[in-house]
Amino acid sequence: MKFPLLLALAAGAILPAAAVETKYWQLHDRTDFEKGNFKKLALRSDGRITLAPEFRELLDSSTPYLWALAADSKGNLYAGGGGPGSSTAKLFVIDASGKSRTLAELEGMEIHAIAVDRDDHVYAATSPDGKVYRVSAGGKAEVYYDPKAKYIWAIAFSSKGDLFVATGDQGEIHRVPPGGKGSVFFKTEETHARSLAVDGKDNLIVGTEPGGLILRVSPSGEGFVLYQAGKREVTAVAVARDGSIYAAAVGAKQPAAGPAPPAPAPAPTQPSTPPPPGGMTVVQGRAPAQPPPTLAPTAPSLSGGSELIQIDQDGFPRRMWSDSQEIVYAIGFDASGRPVLGTGNKGHVFLVDSELLATRLLSADPTQITSLVAGKGGVLYATTGNIGKVYKIGPGLEKEGSLESEAFDAGIFSEWGRLIQYSELKGGGIRFESRSGNLDRPQQNWSPWAPANSRIPSPAARFLQFRLVMTGAGDSPEVRGLEIAYLPRNVAPQVEEIEITPANHRFPAQSLTLTPSQSLTLPPIGQPRRSSTSMVSESSVTMNYAKGFLGARWRASDQNGDALAYKVEIRGTGESEWKLLKDKVKEKQLSWDSTAFPDGQYRLRVTGSDEPDNPPAQALSRSLESDVFWIDNTPPRISGLSGAESGGKITLRWKAADVVSTITNAEYSVNGGDWLVVEPVTRLSDSNELEYSLVISKGAGAETTIAVRVTDEYDNQAVEKIVVR
Repeated sequence: MKFPLLLALAAGAILPAAAVETKYWQLHDRTDFEKGNFKKLALRSDGRITLAPEFRELLDSSTPYLWALAADSKGNLYAGGGGPGSSTAKLFVIDASGKSRTLAELEGMEIHAIAVDRDDHVYAATSPDGKVYRVSAGGKAEVYYDPKAKYIWAIAFSSKGDLFVATGDQGEIHRVPPGGKGSVFFKTEETHARSLAVDGKDNLIVGTEPGGLILRVSPSGEGFVLYQAGKREVTAVAVARDGSIYAAAVGAKQPAAGPAPPAPAPAPTQPSTPPPPGGMTVVQGRAPAQPPPTLAPTAPSLSGGSELIQIDQDGFPRRMWSDSQEIVYAIGFDASGRPVLGTGNKGHVFLVDSELLATRLLSADPTQITSLVAGKGGVLYATTGNIGKVYKIGPGLEKEGSLESEAFDAGIFSEWGRLIQYSELKGGGIRFESRSGNLDRPQQNWSPWAPANSRIPSPAARFLQFRLVMTGAGDSPEVRGLEIAYLPRNVAPQVEEIEITPANHRFPAQSLTLTPSQSLTLPPIGQPRRSSTSMVSESSVTMNYAKGFLGARWRASDQNGDALAYKVEIRGTGESEWKLLKDKVKEKQLSWDSTAFPDGQYRLRVTGSDEPDNPPAQALSRSLESDVFWIDNTPPRISGLSGAESGGKITLRWKAADVVSTITNAEYSVNGGDWLVVEPVTRLSDSNELEYSLVISKGAGAETTIAVRVTDEYDNQAVEKIVVR
C-alpha cells in the first residue's frame, strides 16, 4: 500500500507554525531512524528500511580476535587469529558442510593474513616478528618464508604463483616465487605497507600508513601513486571484477613531523575488550584483516572517521562513501559487484550503492567486522573481533525484523493522532505498535504496546515510541518514511516578571504585527519541514524622554509557543477594582501618560492570553501583579526663601519638601546667569525635606535677583525667586 508524499506535505506545511495546531513527528531520512534499535532490518541513507540479509553464525572460535579469512576452490573456509597473551596463533577450517575444527596452531601471537594458491594450498602469516607458514590439509605447518620484518600485514598470490608479502615497519613488499626463496620487491618509502591486492594484470595495489597512499606497482616493480587519501591509513584495498579499485582510508592525519614509530597499545585485561582501530590486510583483493591491538602502528586513539575511494581503470578517483564515526576494516563485494564494508566499533556492515546511497545492512554483536570474503551464490562470509567468530551473510533475507524507535519527546503532554506511512508491501507484511509515557525512557511504567493501524491508540502523554515489525515472503517490504500526528495540550501562558521603567520615558513606537505572514520559508532541500516551538528572546530596548510618561515591561512565555496578547490594568492603593490601561497589547511593554492619575502608590496587573493562536473558547490566560510603584507628577514645594546682605555678601536660605519623593537636586541662578548646583545643609540628598544655605557675592547693581530651583526624583521641578536690595 502506498501513500502519496504530497498528502503529508499538505498536512504539515500549508499554515504557519502555531503551537497548538496539529504537529507531526516526521521520520524520512537515515538520521531520523538510526537512533532506534534495529533487529534484522537494513537502513539506507535515504531512510528506506527493508529486511536485512540473513546473518548466521558458523564458528565461535573462543579466540579473542579473528583477523583473516580466505576460501579455497572446494568451498572450505580458513580463518585465523589469536589474542594478546596467546602462546600460539590458531588457524581454523570450516568445510563445505559447515563442520569446523582447529587446523593448526602456529608459533606466534596471532595470524594476520591468509592466502590460498591455485592448488588450494593454504598459507598463513603470523605476527609479531612472524613468518609465512604453509599448512597442509592434515594440519602440518612448515615455514615457507621469513621476511625478517616486524609486521606482516598482508599476503596475496599473483597469477604466476608468486606470493607477495606486505610488511612493516620498513614499508617493504617481498616477492616469494614458488619454492619459498623470496626477497624485497618494492619499497613504499612509508612506514607500513598496510593493505594489498593483486589486479587482473598482476599489478599490486598497495595501501600505506602514515601517508595514506594508494599505489600501483607493476609486475616489473615500477610504482605509481594513484591517490593520496585525506586520511592516515589505507586499511583495506580490493579490486572489483570490472578492474576498478576500492580503498578504505581511516584516521585523521597527524601534523607533519615525520612518521612516528609503531606504538604498542596496552593488552586488554579480558577477551571482551575491543581492539583499537588499526590497519587491515586484503587477501587476494577480497579479505582484509585487522592487526592485533598490541601491534597497531597508529596512535592508540584513532579519530577522524573513514572514507571509501573508488579509482576507475583510467585512474580517476572519486569518494564513494564517508562517515565521521565508523572505522572501515574490510572491503568485500556482493553478487552484483557492489562494495560491502565491514566496520567498527559497532560491527556494522554497509552496502555502497553509489556516491549518494549506502545501506547499513546489519549490525553484529562484536565490535569489529574484521574481514569479508565472497562465496558462491551471492554469499558473503565475515570474521569478527571480540569475540572471534565467523558469520555467513545472505544470500536470502531475514524472515522478520523489527525497529524500536527512540522515545519521541513532544515537549508537552500531547494527544496522539494519525499514523501516516510511506511504504510498499511487495508481498510481505508491515505492522506497527506504539506505547507512551511520561518518563524520558521507555520502561515498565509506560503504557503497554498496542497495535497501531491508521491511528496511534496510546494514551496521551509527553513521550511516544513505536515498534515497526516487517515480515518477508521472498522479497522485502519497504518503509520509506513515517509521520505521526499529535496535538500538544494547550497550557496557559506565564507572565514571569514585571518591571516598572524609569519615569518620564516612553517606549518607541512598534511596527510589529500579529498578522500571519503570507510567505512560506522552505527548509534546505532534502530536509523535511519540522514542527517547532517558537522561542521568545529578551533583549535591551532604548526609551525616549517624555515628561509625564511611565512605562512597564515584562517577561512572559508559553510552553506551546503560542503568540500572546496582553491586557494591562492599574489599581491604586486602597482601590478595589482594576482599571484598564490597554487591551490586546502585542508587545511585552507599554508606556502611558501618568499625568492623568493622582499622585500615589499603584500596582499593574498584566494578563497574558494565547487567544491569537487558539479558538476563543479554548484560549487560556494567566496574570501577574507588579510590585508597588509611585506616580508623582507634583513639583516639590520651596518655602522660607530669604536673602540677607552684609559686607558685600548675601546669605541665601530656603527649604524644599515633596510629599512623595526625594529631593534629588537643587540649583541657583544669579541675575539670570547659569544654573549652579548647591548642596543641602546635610550634604546628602536623601530626604523629601531638605534645607539649603549658601553665601554669594552681591552684584554691582543696586539689587540682585536670585532664582532657586529644586527637582525631585520624578523630575518634577519648582522655581522661586528673591530680590535682594
